[in-house]
Amino acid sequence: MPGDPAFSGFDPPGGHIRIDGSDATNVPPAKRGLAMVFQSYALYPHMSVRKNIAFPLRMAKMDQAEQTRRVEQAAAVLNLTDYLDRRPAALSGGQRQRVAIGRAIVREPSAFLFDEPLSNLDAALRVGMRIEISEMHERLKTTMIYVTHDQVEAMTMADKIVVLQAGRIEQVGSPLELYREPRNRFVAGFIGSPKMNFLEGEEAAKHDAHAIGVRPEHITASATEGLWKGSIGVSEHLGSDTFFHVHMEGRNEPITVRAGGEVSMHHGDTIYLTPDENRIHRFDAEGLRL
Repeated sequence: MPGDPAFSGFDPPGGHIRIDGSDATNVPPAKRGLAMVFQSYALYPHMSVRKNIAFPLRMAKMDQAEQTRRVEQAAAVLNLTDYLDRRPAALSGGQRQRVAIGRAIVREPSAFLFDEPLSNLDAALRVGMRIEISEMHERLKTTMIYVTHDQVEAMTMADKIVVLQAGRIEQVGSPLELYREPRNRFVAGFIGSPKMNFLEGEEAAKHDAHAIGVRPEHITASATEGLWKGSIGVSEHLGSDTFFHVHMEGRNEPITVRAGGEVSMHHGDTIYLTPDENRIHRFDAEGLRL
């Protein structure tokens, strides 16, 4: 196998790791042309932003002029030019994460590996950084492998999603492919926000299935008539949308329904629900899509 003889490598259960068409299975990680962005920023507090970004280049003993070029180019991409002489303590959480990304960019890797890079940020910063990383991807045109437990990040940022459960690949596809045609109940429940409602028993039997799934946005709510009858529990008013958590007789978990933002129904009111028959997902006893 190709690679550094000092690198003992590992014995993969099958296949090979290929990067840009070359077998990298037994190539030392440092020589694979990849750059990692960790969950924690891992910045050196005593160094300026400039020195933090340039650190991997200094370790590689790169020419100073080339270091400067790459650092300034990365800073421009990440809107950090005005902060190059500051230290991490003077930066916001989002800016610190951009510094960590800049440290990866200057290596000009074949691919970026992101390990939940936004999990330490508050909600507002997460939204902003999602957009920034997506825009950076469009500018750099470099492959990014992004690990996240946040399905909103996966849906909004990915060209292709690999859904994993306990180390097993459940499905691979574009965000909309997984949303429209989940291969099994696990994928169906993971993709979509709020998550899919699942019903078993009599309602599932009517569709020749062990269980059926229907998304909150594919259920019509009415105060007068519908297929299922229930009572409104908690309501979440978000302005443009309202999410009703509806209690139905014989069900331990409420059904979540997405309605318009201005709805006059309230806690305890009777509500009727009608699922879109063309959007009902059917699953067998093993959780596989029928």
